[in-house]
Amino acid sequence: MSEPIVVKAAPGVPYYTPAQDPPAGSLLSADAVASVPKAFTPVTIRGVTFQNRIWVSPMCQYSYEDGFVNDWTLVALGSYATRGASLTMVEATAVAPYGGITGYDSGIWKDEHIAPFRRITDYVHSQGQKIGIQLAHAGRKGSTLAPWSPGNYAHNGPERGYEDKILAPSLGRYDNDYVEPQEITVAQIEYLIESWKQAAIRAVKAGFDVIEIHGAHGYMLNEFLSPKTNKRTDAYGGSFEGRIKFATEVVKAVKSAIPENVLLFFRISASDRLEYKNEGWTVEDTVEFSKVISELGVDLLDVSSGGNSPEEKTNYGPAFQAPYAYTVKKALPDFKVAPVGAIHKADVIEQVLSGGVDAVFVGRPFSHNPNFVLDLAKEYGVKVQWPVQIGYTTAHM
Repeated sequence: MSEPIVVKAAPGVPYYTPAQDPPAGSLLSADAVASVPKAFTPVTIRGVTFQNRIWVSPMCQYSYEDGFVNDWTLVALGSYATRGASLTMVEATAVAPYGGITGYDSGIWKDEHIAPFRRITDYVHSQGQKIGIQLAHAGRKGSTLAPWSPGNYAHNGPERGYEDKILAPSLGRYDNDYVEPQEITVAQIEYLIESWKQAAIRAVKAGFDVIEIHGAHGYMLNEFLSPKTNKRTDAYGGSFEGRIKFATEVVKAVKSAIPENVLLFFRISASDRLEYKNEGWTVEDTVEFSKVISELGVDLLDVSSGGNSPEEKTNYGPAFQAPYAYTVKKALPDFKVAPVGAIHKADVIEQVLSGGVDAVFVGRPFSHNPNFVLDLAKEYGVKVQWPVQIGYTTAHM
């Protein structure tokens, strides 16, 4: 009598699901094309290998009570990981109470938040994929409404409002229909540095492979970096060195709290998009800042732009933020860089990766189509691994 065939189980989850070996989204063959698409070549960052270079950008869902992620998060992020995204990022997650963009943000300011995240990271790992979390504080852009709320999110609203707890480096609201912030004290800055550190410790316990510090889009750290919004005269303002002090102290605190096998990313608004006024943070500032944080142990710069002033101007189009990433990469060729922003189509992804960056962050296309990676492979004309439970069904398609 022959031995029964046993399908190998995926490790790390308290239930049976078949192992994905190799994980979905891994290149199997490229015989039908002249060259292997860069999107499906692996990239290794400090010993952590991603089987492709298509990563899910953090996308706010505003779907949570008291910061607790739930089954919406599991299903949404799990669907991307299942179908080939080599790295899936959890949305901007508040490191402190009242640090969210809305009252419905995800949070990681208390230990009780760990277990719901652990359920998600365990699932993603069972699929052979990596998962990260973006640690954030909204600064003067907090206490807004979710995008589908009456009046939209650009308006302060009474529902779960915390208007009296909004902090910023200096006085001055983002726009007329936002909250007027209080100027943050040095003691509160020190509290938030520790909050980022404790959030990172919780993120490690929750099983994340990547921790990203959110320093973009007009939120707290971006507000400190930019001379447009930082008018302080103490050690955390004034000169370039003063304005980057808060962000670098957060980097040091987080780095000190995570083990060697956890990667550290930093998302930045590479420009305030105020060059036409000769104001604000510039890509040249970003290059100088990148030199500092790369020395402090940041593994990758996640390059975005804007969000810090309603006066910004930009020419939106395919990969419109990629040139900022190229500038950083040219100045620091050994520093890993990945842009985000309208990088949606196969030819655009290849063009951006050919510019020398290390990966691309993709957002909305995943929301519209969790099969984005698998469909992209089809467009390139290459064969990639599918999830084993559904891959066999493609044989006659």
